[in-house]
Amino acid sequence: MAAIVSSVEKGSIAEELEIEQGDELVSIDGQKMLDMIDYGFYCKSEFLTIEIKKKNGEIEEIELEKDYDEDLGIIFESAVFDRIKPCLNNCIFCFVDQQPKGLRDTLYIKDDDYRLSYLQGTYITLTNFKEEDKQRISRMHLGPFYVSVHATNPDLRVKMLRNPNAGKIMEHLKWFKDNEIPFHAQIVLCPDINDGAELERTLTDLTSLGDCVLSVAIVPVGITQFREGNILKPVTPEVAEQTIEIASKYKKVCCSDEFFLLANRQIPSCEYYGNFSQLDDGVGAIRALLEDFDGLKLPETLSKPLKLVFATSYAGKDAISYVSEKLNKIDNLQSVVLPVKSNYWGQNITVAGLITSEDLISTIKDVECDYVIVPGVMLKPYSDSFLDGQTLTKVKEITGKSFIVINNQYSLKELVDFINYYNTGNQ
Repeated sequence: MAAIVSSVEKGSIAEELEIEQGDELVSIDGQKMLDMIDYGFYCKSEFLTIEIKKKNGEIEEIELEKDYDEDLGIIFESAVFDRIKPCLNNCIFCFVDQQPKGLRDTLYIKDDDYRLSYLQGTYITLTNFKEEDKQRISRMHLGPFYVSVHATNPDLRVKMLRNPNAGKIMEHLKWFKDNEIPFHAQIVLCPDINDGAELERTLTDLTSLGDCVLSVAIVPVGITQFREGNILKPVTPEVAEQTIEIASKYKKVCCSDEFFLLANRQIPSCEYYGNFSQLDDGVGAIRALLEDFDGLKLPETLSKPLKLVFATSYAGKDAISYVSEKLNKIDNLQSVVLPVKSNYWGQNITVAGLITSEDLISTIKDVECDYVIVPGVMLKPYSDSFLDGQTLTKVKEITGKSFIVINNQYSLKELVDFINYYNTGNQ
C-alpha cells in the first residue's frame, strides 16, 4: 500500500499544487509515512518539502510555506500506507465468519490495527499488540482507542477469541492506565458465556482502571442463519433485563438500544448516554434520533397530498413509529412504517445496516406511496449498492418506487427539509 491520493479539497494547498487523484505522496521533509498519523505529524510545520510521484511516474519535489497547523487538503485512499495489521483471532461470535460468499469484498476484511482504531474508531482486541506499538503510542500521545474487551477472565477470553494471546487483556489495559492512554471498551454479550457473573467480573475489572476508561458499551451477539454450530445463543428478553440491571451498577457503562427493545423497556434519556461516545455501536442511536427529530420544525399542513412509507429495521420500528405518528398530524400527509423482515440473514438480525435489496423489494413492492424512505446505512458508503451487490437504481426499476435516502442515521432533518420543499410545490 502507498499514500495514494483519492481526491483533494477545494481551495486547498494540494489543489494549488495541482496534486491529482492517483498521485502518490512519497515523503514529507524526506520522511516516509506509515499512515495518516505520520502524515498529520509531519505536516505540522510552516516550511515543508514534499515529494510527489505523479500518475505518469514522474517525481516532483515541491517546497512550500504554510501556516503551522494548516493541512495540505489531501484525501487518501486509505488511512494506512503500509500493511494493515490483520486480525489473528478466530472469535466464536465473529460476524465476518457468519456471512455467505458473494457479498462486497470489504465485508470479509478482518483488521485489528490500533492505527485504524485511533483514526477511525474501529475496535481492536490487542492480541497483536507489540512493544513497538506501545512505544509509538506513548511517544506520540495517541488516543483514545476502542477496545473489544468482551471478558477480562483470561481463560474465558482465550476461549472466546480462540487466541492464546487474548488472556493478556488486563496487562495491556493496565499499561494504558499507567501511560494515561484513554480508551472506550466494548463487550459483545454472549448468553451463558460472558454474561451474568462473568459480566460483573469484567465490569469490576474495567472500573478498577479509573479515568482512562472513557465508556463501556455492551452489545448483543449477532447470529445469522449462516452460523455453523450451536455454541451461540441469542439474547433473550430475560438476559436483556438481567444485563441492563448489572450494567446499572457501574458508571460509564451503557447497554445498546437492542437490550432495551428486547426487554420491552423505554429507551433511556440523554443523561444515560453521557456524550454518546459509542453511537456507531448502537448505544443511544434511537435516543439521538428522537431528540433531534423533536427539535425540528414541522409544517401544520401541506398544499397537496403526500404519502410516505418508512422501510426500516425491526430494531428501529418503535422509534420510526413515533416519528410517523407526529408526521401524520400534518394535514395532507400520510405515513406508514414497514419493518423489513430479514429473510436473507435470518430472524435474529434486526438492524438496518444489514437489510438486503431482495428483502427490501419483497416488503415494499405492493405498497402504494409517493416515496419510500430508507436509511442510508442500507447502502455502501458513497454509492447506491446494497450488501448483496444490487443497486438502489435497480430496485427503483423493479419496484417502480421513488426513494428518499436519509444519510444521517441520527437525524431526520433531510426528511423534514424535503417535506418543506415539497410543500412549496416542488418534488
